[in-house]
Amino acid sequence: MQVFKFGGASVKDANGVKNLATVLQKVGYKNTLIVVSAMGKTTNAIELVLKNYFENKAELQSSLQEVKKFHNEILLDLFDNENHPVFKKITTLFGELTSFFKTNKSPDYNFVYDQTIGYGELISTTIISEYLNTIGIKNNWIDVRNQIKTDNYYRRANVNWDDTQRLITSQFNKNVLNITQGFLGSDSNNFTTTLGREGSDYTAAIYAYCLNAESVTIWKDVPGVLNADPRYFENAQLLNKISYREAIELAFYGASVIHPKTLQPLQGKEIPLYVKSFLNPDKIGTMVGKNTTLKPMIPCFIVKKNQVLISLSSLDFSYIVEDNISAIFKLLHQYKMKVDVIQNSAISFSVCVDNIYNNLDKLLHHLKAKFKVTCNENVSLYTIRHYNDNAIKQIETGKTVLLKQLTQETIQVVTK
Repeated sequence: MQVFKFGGASVKDANGVKNLATVLQKVGYKNTLIVVSAMGKTTNAIELVLKNYFENKAELQSSLQEVKKFHNEILLDLFDNENHPVFKKITTLFGELTSFFKTNKSPDYNFVYDQTIGYGELISTTIISEYLNTIGIKNNWIDVRNQIKTDNYYRRANVNWDDTQRLITSQFNKNVLNITQGFLGSDSNNFTTTLGREGSDYTAAIYAYCLNAESVTIWKDVPGVLNADPRYFENAQLLNKISYREAIELAFYGASVIHPKTLQPLQGKEIPLYVKSFLNPDKIGTMVGKNTTLKPMIPCFIVKKNQVLISLSSLDFSYIVEDNISAIFKLLHQYKMKVDVIQNSAISFSVCVDNIYNNLDKLLHHLKAKFKVTCNENVSLYTIRHYNDNAIKQIETGKTVLLKQLTQETIQVVTK
């Protein structure tokens, strides 16, 4: 059993869908599951629809129409016959989405987000499944929500592994090519949940674990895992081999190629992960696995933009120790802040966070009741694994350093 994951960039248009088919024909698709993301920037487009739903109802229909138009153009490029059943299936999915906006009574953004955002994946997999069938690559379409079960922590749901394992084991047919959606699951009430942005990699790993797959391959528009994001760093180099531990470290610090949760289930069953180019499927790419070091051994750069650095000091010069730190982390958890760096001294405490849920103002209000608070928004967090002096100089030049933290293998620098 092998699991392939194709991201949005790989199926951003009709040519991308055709290339997916070409990749399958080149590398083989026997005993294969394909996990697919939404097409192109569809997730961003549906997020705009959501924004209009909550803030600007007058623009709701026009923004939704843009999503329909984008997919309809792909359909017309892929299917010669407008009477093909796929057109009706996609119309039905958009009808469900429109109906939800008309009937929803919940004011909870996170709940509404999860009920609607996944239509990108449902539509993309329906189009791709129908196209593959049309060209003779017979496949079985799976609604992932019937197999991956989670809690109801909307937008970052936690997998119920026992239920998920039971459902996949009982429902999955390994003898055919299967295609399903990344990113999605459902809770005990069958409401749709999501696994966090870029969660399609995680979906592939969940299935690989439950199916005891031989490997997972993530097909991307880069040749493999690079030592830096080429959008932000020049001369990025391909990493040929990475250990599970090193990959988990890179993912934890925010490397965008691999989702942070993807590697744990794979490591648990020693399932190798390959990251390869969908443009050059014959190239080796990067292998993540057991008992391998980082090859080549070079500095690895990660940057996270639009972070928030919060610095606290005690109002009465008392020590910031266990009870204060415990109270701070309780608030960070309460307001769903993702913590990326912490640094403390006797009477000060700094934390760099990702304000995913837009709760910063509420958090600061609570903190100011007990601490002197300084807040820097829109800062950048740089992390370098296996750093050297030149690597540090590269990220600090021309910037104001607000915080720096070094360990034996890793340096983190917050800059403005």
